[in-house]
Amino acid sequence: MLKKFIGCLVGVAVGDALGSLYEGLSSLEFKFEEPKFLRWTDDAHMTIGVAESLIEKRGFDGDHMARTFLKNYEDEPWRGYAYGPPAIFRMIRSGVKWEKAAKTLFNGEGSYGNGGAMRVAPIGLFYHDNPKALREVAEAASGITHAHELGREGAVMQAYAVSLALRSGYKSELDPNDFLDKLIEFTENEIYREKLEMAKRLLDEKSKLRIVSELGNGIEAYNSVPTAIYSSLKGGFEESVCYAIGLGGDTDTIGAMTGAISGARYGIDAIPERWRDKLERGKYIEKLAEKLFFIKVKGE
Repeated sequence: MLKKFIGCLVGVAVGDALGSLYEGLSSLEFKFEEPKFLRWTDDAHMTIGVAESLIEKRGFDGDHMARTFLKNYEDEPWRGYAYGPPAIFRMIRSGVKWEKAAKTLFNGEGSYGNGGAMRVAPIGLFYHDNPKALREVAEAASGITHAHELGREGAVMQAYAVSLALRSGYKSELDPNDFLDKLIEFTENEIYREKLEMAKRLLDEKSKLRIVSELGNGIEAYNSVPTAIYSSLKGGFEESVCYAIGLGGDTDTIGAMTGAISGARYGIDAIPERWRDKLERGKYIEKLAEKLFFIKVKGE
């Protein structure tokens, strides 16, 4: 399980860094080229913040996690953050409570983008054995920046997919239909239920254009979380991440989320060494995963 913890967090960073090289392209324009260096964006940056906070507080503390996001952003604001999170960080810096800041955006409804889901992998790992706590913490942690129901539910589904992948492979191999059925049963939102039902019907689909048409490849959580979950079922780590990126669109975030699920499923050894060797601050990310594991599993 330690290798799976490490594989999950490294998988986020690798998927993010690879995907950032192709963001905005269509699936028809995609032609993979081996990178010289893997520099990640805000997806991995905020994932690191989630892990750092869980480790320091030995569980979820909303105020601490919000302050960790703020500090990390101010240290490295050039990571490719969209408009919303920095605006929220400025509000938190000025004294607005983290529970309220994100709800001020988008006419008081909050964002339903995929920013909560892209960073939620450490929560899926830490609360993998407690679905109720996983849902509560994923919703709360997403709500720091993405308060809309669809944004929060996207984070819940991504975290639960990570937890299912983490627990796979011990008694039996992960079955795609069973995996999707468990996710469908867990979601409380009809849009995600319909998307995941469609993912089941498309398991053998060859056309990437149809996958994009039905599941999406955009920045909205409901147009990217189901796509990442689907992509994670398209082979081993390398195959699934390359498949996700090859769909085009929001490739860094969909790549990061796919990498999280596949990394949790297959472990660090499944991530190609040529990518691990090129990954920015890869050893630090591995160390965070180890600390998360030993606090959670060993009680240290």
